[in-house]
Amino acid sequence: MTGAVQARFLADGRRLHLHHGPIDLIIDAKGPGREVALTAAVDRFQNVLSELAGELDLLRQPVGPELTGPVSRRMRVAVAPFVPVFVTPMAAVAGSVADEILGVMVAAGELRTAYVNNGGDVALHMATGEELVAQIADGLSDRAVLRAGDGVRGVATSGWRGRSQSLGIADSVTVLSPTAAAADAAATLIANAVDLPGHPAIRRCPAREISPDSDLGARLVTVEVGPLGQRDIDRALDAGLAFAGEVADKGLIRAARLSLQGHVRIAGDMPGLEIRETERLDA
Repeated sequence: MTGAVQARFLADGRRLHLHHGPIDLIIDAKGPGREVALTAAVDRFQNVLSELAGELDLLRQPVGPELTGPVSRRMRVAVAPFVPVFVTPMAAVAGSVADEILGVMVAAGELRTAYVNNGGDVALHMATGEELVAQIADGLSDRAVLRAGDGVRGVATSGWRGRSQSLGIADSVTVLSPTAAAADAAATLIANAVDLPGHPAIRRCPAREISPDSDLGARLVTVEVGPLGQRDIDRALDAGLAFAGEVADKGLIRAARLSLQGHVRIAGDMPGLEIRETERLDA
């Protein structure tokens, strides 16, 4: 069902690609411990999917009892602060896997910088004085320059156009957090909050019709968003911004960038953000 674990370097000879079933990681690191760190990543990756599969039924349910596997526990910890909002640990799966692999890398070897990119949800390591640049991947050219002292170690993006299902209509929500797991969970829920319930330009269908084993079950997920007027765009973004502000005030995220049809809102303090193009894409 899941095939064999694949590990290879990409054409640039530097970035490591790890693939197993639905998990697809791109990894890089700099520092004297690079080789041993990458070896540790490959070794740890061998068992990640089987560990998750063993608790999958629980992971697809709203937050409940304690879980056993280290990645599963990361997932539960990341989503628990958002209860009573509906959320399952699956909202943090990509970020939690990235955190787990990065953790073994940093423990294995001395690194100046490192990242584990799990389909756009990224765990980051920066030693003192180092920095990394995070591109905002929604068709705009914004980016955030992250420095070691910022306390940001996770970046995640969610939205109805992404690889995961969304209850909202955000084209993208990018979140900066202390961990990738926290960023992943928050991006999912903030993207859900960017919404216009009942709007005729939005088409939805039950999640299980798209993915029979979806943790969202019969909940309606967005499959199409037609052109919206300025008032509707503002209303949807303001709803998402209000929720993101609450999350930031609780210290769960550092910042969030919300995008809908070429319009952007920023919640919290996004360090090093360089907004280069935020006008309407269809202008």
